[in-house]
Amino acid sequence: MTERRLKHWGWGYEDQAPTATQLREAAEGIRARFGFGGEVEKPVPLAEVELRKARLKAPSGLGGLFSDAHYERVSHSLGSAYRDVVRGFYGKFENPPDLVAFPGDESEIEAVLSWAEAEGAAVIPFGGGTSVCGGVEPRLGERPSVSLDLRRLDRVLEVDAESLAARIQAGATGPGLEDQLREHGLTLRHFPQSFEYATLGGWIATRAGGHFATLETHIDDLVESVRAITPRGTWESRRLPGSGAGPSPDRLLIGSEGILGVIAESWVRVRPRLGFKASASVAFDDFGVAAGAVRALAQSGLHPANCRLLDASEAELTGAGAGSANLLILGFESAHHPVDAAIDTALEIARDHGGNPGEVRTAGDGDDAVGQWRGAFLLAPYLRDTFVACGVLSETFETAITWDRFEEFHATVMETARRAVAEASGVAADGPGAPRVSCRFTHVYPDGVAPYFTVLAPAVRGGEVEQWDEVKAAASEALIGAGGTITHHHAVGRDHRPWYDRQRPAPFAAALRAAKAELDPSGMLNPGVLIDL
Repeated sequence: MTERRLKHWGWGYEDQAPTATQLREAAEGIRARFGFGGEVEKPVPLAEVELRKARLKAPSGLGGLFSDAHYERVSHSLGSAYRDVVRGFYGKFENPPDLVAFPGDESEIEAVLSWAEAEGAAVIPFGGGTSVCGGVEPRLGERPSVSLDLRRLDRVLEVDAESLAARIQAGATGPGLEDQLREHGLTLRHFPQSFEYATLGGWIATRAGGHFATLETHIDDLVESVRAITPRGTWESRRLPGSGAGPSPDRLLIGSEGILGVIAESWVRVRPRLGFKASASVAFDDFGVAAGAVRALAQSGLHPANCRLLDASEAELTGAGAGSANLLILGFESAHHPVDAAIDTALEIARDHGGNPGEVRTAGDGDDAVGQWRGAFLLAPYLRDTFVACGVLSETFETAITWDRFEEFHATVMETARRAVAEASGVAADGPGAPRVSCRFTHVYPDGVAPYFTVLAPAVRGGEVEQWDEVKAAASEALIGAGGTITHHHAVGRDHRPWYDRQRPAPFAAALRAAKAELDPSGMLNPGVLIDL
């Protein structure tokens, strides 16, 4: 039997790639729907990918811990941003790791760090490879690198049913940890779009946003304690429900993107599996009015699990609507009690703001707007590979802003993105075949919202990366210039660094550099991310 492998350039497994016939049909559908999308091209096969020669040789004393196999080096070269996927499609892997390490326990993590430091090599922690901001690519010039793949550390080690918590290794993927928790009648219920392949350690290192649109919006809210291996010792926080004992050691690791230590495991808060659910969609004629309804819901104290607003274009794109109305996807859930009253109250608030609610569903996914949106959400990363093959630029960027600034902020970012993508694509900003820019809300708060923008445009074949760079820079300038954050839940990585450097306070940057210098004096852990020594 052959091992099922992930694609070396895109999303999912090798056996999930569409056939040539399916791609031709997809291209026809894309052209009919959007007015752009060129002839189908084929990805460069793995066997034809050329890599620079490895500059490191695996130490003989560490057995089978390291690999310099062609597939491993290629598949650990890039993350999952559009610029990563399109470069992988064309076989351009300019910065492959020299070796890939597969530790199975903490002692092997320590061994890798010790050996790499002696060799002057960088070490980049690698979870599921789903970074969309250049967080795992070894853009390190002449410095050799090791990709530290943690997916062998994939177990739920301990369950505390009394406290509703579980100790889970950092390399456990979303499905893997959920399968293990299911045996105890429990769930973490953290479902980012990368859920299938991303890991717990990756979520913690990047402050990933998850399932809940309100309250526990980030993995931060589910972390009870963290254990990490640093070049200068083990970092483990005391397991507590809360503490006021100085700055939190967990908070410094959460979002650290691998620069301070390698997250090995974490105690996380879990919950009983669901017993009650209710969902409904609400149509609005005006996006601004719909945003007002979402603000009222966010400030109501009802705390819906799902409260995602799609503008008309986004609703059409996902198949949740026909493009004639803005759509609010509402959902409530509980393991303990019915949620009928909560969703009835929420729908009443929506009606008061001019919304037109659809039917309430209490069962699983259906063919209504809610089910269509959920299906499209999960399939989007797979569809992006098809877009690349069919000559469509497909990218997203997200941010957060307070309610008092949202209206002007949204208008500025939408207009900037439309203009930038049209200019970069060499087409008109309006009319048939024009690029599409849409917006949805992913998470909402009493004081603000996290808008998520989607861009679709005709790709400049052979110049996709430069096209993406131009659009990305313009959108990022708009986000920062209008007072938003460069990222709400996609992390910083290397792609967001120029704007993150402007967002953070200078004294904090100095403090972070000092912490890294103490823990990682050789600067070996994921250099170029967040700070430079």
